[in-house]
Amino acid sequence: MAHQPIAPYRRERRGRLSGKEIAPRVRVAKSDMLRSALGLAFCAGISLAGVAAQAGGTLVVGMTAGDLPITTGNPDQGFEGYRFVGYNLYDSLILWDLSKTAVDKATDIKPGLATEWHADEGNDRRWIFKLRNGVKWHDGCDFTAEDVVWNYSHSANDKAPEFDAAQYAQAHFYLGNVAGVSKIDEHTVAFDTTVTDSLLPYELSYWLLISPCRAKEVKYNWTEYAQRPSGTGPYRFDGAVPHQRMGLLPNQNYWDTARVPKQDRLVLLPMPEASTRTAALLSGQVNWIEAPSPDAIDRLKAAGMQIVTNAYPHNWTYQLNFANGPFADKRVRQAANYALNRADMKDLLNGLMLEGNSTLPPSTSYYGHPKIYEYDPATAKRLLQEAQCLPCKVTLAISTSGSGQMQSLPMNELVKSQMDAAGFDVKLEPMDWNALLAVTRQGVDKHPDYNAINVSRQTQDPFNALIRHVWTPQWAPKGANWGHHSNPEMDKLITAIFAEFDTQKRVKLLTQLNESMNEEAVMIFVAHDLNPRAMSPKVRGFVQAQSWFQDLTPVTVEP
Repeated sequence: MAHQPIAPYRRERRGRLSGKEIAPRVRVAKSDMLRSALGLAFCAGISLAGVAAQAGGTLVVGMTAGDLPITTGNPDQGFEGYRFVGYNLYDSLILWDLSKTAVDKATDIKPGLATEWHADEGNDRRWIFKLRNGVKWHDGCDFTAEDVVWNYSHSANDKAPEFDAAQYAQAHFYLGNVAGVSKIDEHTVAFDTTVTDSLLPYELSYWLLISPCRAKEVKYNWTEYAQRPSGTGPYRFDGAVPHQRMGLLPNQNYWDTARVPKQDRLVLLPMPEASTRTAALLSGQVNWIEAPSPDAIDRLKAAGMQIVTNAYPHNWTYQLNFANGPFADKRVRQAANYALNRADMKDLLNGLMLEGNSTLPPSTSYYGHPKIYEYDPATAKRLLQEAQCLPCKVTLAISTSGSGQMQSLPMNELVKSQMDAAGFDVKLEPMDWNALLAVTRQGVDKHPDYNAINVSRQTQDPFNALIRHVWTPQWAPKGANWGHHSNPEMDKLITAIFAEFDTQKRVKLLTQLNESMNEEAVMIFVAHDLNPRAMSPKVRGFVQAQSWFQDLTPVTVEP
């Protein structure tokens, strides 16, 4: 695959774009956005002039995604797809608490389509889930235990007529330890696992359920289903213009009456360019944008826009190739970490990050006391000399934008310059976000020429924060261990974590795992995002949780 080189990122003394550099982009973007706005009003039935007359208003979001997330269940486009489409159209058995209680502490799981769950006392490889009564799919069918069993088959059984290979690709990371699902009664199901798995409730929180009624109605034609999706979530699908915009409406019959959306309509627009998002917000074409450019923050504030940030369980790292190439050597991995001046990165981002010294942010209960790689280019060069890799040529696969990728291009350029100065010879391979996610899913065997991939990850549960990156049974494409890391001692520790149902004892084991991962320098640690977003002063009611996901249902837009 050929990729265009990254345009030079010109910085002033403090690492910021000058006004002269920003202004031409904004003028061009405004013209493009005006055309898009007219298309939005015409194709999606939204009158920009008439929005003010609506009671709850229309919330129009400029996403970082390069395209609209898919609507057939578990979405693509990373966790931004979950944030704006997945958890809005659909529910999982277990949801995340995104209420005001999650403002000052990391979010945790809560009941969703399941009201309670527990491990079977006589069989620690079986979990029992009690299902919520009275829930209806958007198409009017009742939610039942059979629907849960059907959804598992839909996501995992390639011999079943309802199987969707695309959904398998999106969901199998979260179902990897599930051996089967069975109905106990009309409102109870059992999940059998391949291993003892005390973390299964967290894993199932990312598995979204779709309506079997609608799937059967369209005869398992997933293209047609995508145009008429049916979930149980707080929003209903209203229509989409491919690659341009999607409209969602409140589900007035949502089972959680406190979360029936207060706005009249939610409109989603993919805008991968930060300058385009900024221009769209300033021109009034959107009233909410994700990940505003740090260089535009002062300008947005001056225009009266709200800038909202909060810590959240996120890391911006490079996952490494352990199968072949320089990073198979621990000394080279450590050298890459010593090469980075994370304070410079923070300055580049106008302070909108925490320095990343581990997979986890320090506020995590199982952070512990990991080895910290302070900026030390001399030590980095010495380690490369010992490893006989100087200059050390490496190729990093990166994205041009995407969910959680922060300001991907300038950040990667700074990483390259710092690593090169310490003795590396870095080549960046930029690509579309979804293309990079495909590389991630397929694994290092299919992409041996990449020495690392820059894919931001969520750290809000132990499995996704730590285990999936280093556990041998998670080798891609089966799981998310992209670079095929394998360490027998870590695998034993992970087995012990899965088998421990006592929370405090499990935290101690997880702390050991995090400290071991740092000692081994299993990633190149760079940053933790502060999740900035900008919105019009007319947007009201939003509370930013410490999560990748956010609850949009309380939001209104004033006239």
